[in-house]
Amino acid sequence: RDMLTRMGIPHGWYQADTAAGRRLLEEADEDGSRLPVVLFHSGQVFVDPSDAELAEALGFGTRPEDGAYDLVIVGAGPAGLAAAVYAASEGLATLVVEPKVAGGQAGTSALIRNYLGFPRGIAGGDLANRALEQAWLFGANLVLAQRATGLRADSRRRLVRLSEGGEIAGDAVVVASGVSWRRLGVPRLEALVGAGVFYGAAGAEARAMEGEDVFVVGAGNSAGQAALHLARHAASVTLLVRGPDLSQRMADYLVREIEAAPNLAVRLRTRVVDGLGDRRLEGLRLATGDGTAEVAAAALFVMIGGEPRTEWLAGVERDDRGYILTGHDLLGEGGPPPGWPHARPPLLLETSVPGVFAAGDVRHRSVKRVASAVGEGAVAVQLVHQYLGRT
Repeated sequence: RDMLTRMGIPHGWYQADTAAGRRLLEEADEDGSRLPVVLFHSGQVFVDPSDAELAEALGFGTRPEDGAYDLVIVGAGPAGLAAAVYAASEGLATLVVEPKVAGGQAGTSALIRNYLGFPRGIAGGDLANRALEQAWLFGANLVLAQRATGLRADSRRRLVRLSEGGEIAGDAVVVASGVSWRRLGVPRLEALVGAGVFYGAAGAEARAMEGEDVFVVGAGNSAGQAALHLARHAASVTLLVRGPDLSQRMADYLVREIEAAPNLAVRLRTRVVDGLGDRRLEGLRLATGDGTAEVAAAALFVMIGGEPRTEWLAGVERDDRGYILTGHDLLGEGGPPPGWPHARPPLLLETSVPGVFAAGDVRHRSVKRVASAVGEGAVAVQLVHQYLGRT
């Protein structure tokens, strides 16, 4: 449901034990012992399909075409999509590889209010789908449900290994794989992920929270946007913040809207230390300076910062948290990093592997904003042109 919502695909959602659900199962000749069952108007039926099966059925590519590309972009968040738009529009044969759906973390946001040109805001999924369509119209290729698992240099080419086992060759690579949400590390809550516990914004789950008591963990803009979105549906929303206030990390306009929402409360200096419920989340155990307390909860949405998706980048210099070092951050007292093959220093967004660039949240010292990621994606393409002109 989340995948279809984020891709902008119109769909209905029916519980298996309702009259409509039973009728649809009968039409699909399924007994409901395995769920979900996905029915297409074309007559295709999928039982508990993978992301790749759904993407293929919707007409998206899940395997790259044979041949080499001028530019391979890893990740279809704002940075990767911006790079795809500019690269394809400037005549580069471009391929984008994305393990899930376009948009990255920004794509899960219910409403982005501070992105330039949208005074009333725009849903992250809408922004991502517009950018994806724009890149596609310029000729960029997109492969969904494929994860990059390795990167190596082979003479003039850079080879990206995919989770299916093949490799894609490109003259240059832009790594825009973004970050994944940091986990709480509470065993009972980890066991309930997808059953009341969610990492990331509300997205498709918001309407299912009608009349429920919901909690959001986080103090950044994403957490604030999710809390406000959920408050339109849930009976109550409580924002749990470890620090003493919201203003340090959250935009002022969000703080003011949260304060004005009648069914939205904020609990400061509060941590989630355990969950309640066996098959589905039923409650939370919270810790404060005054001790612990148990509260009823239908759902918990966690947005407590990111961890870079860089474990597959062996040989690329990273900082102690895994973020990719680029440009001046690679220069030590002795100049370029060890093994750097050129007399020139690394370009602004270039990594320790020549011809491999990083853009967006995955990069060391990047500004965690949608506009910044889009800007870095555009700049990366200009640097790719410089690199290709020098080799």
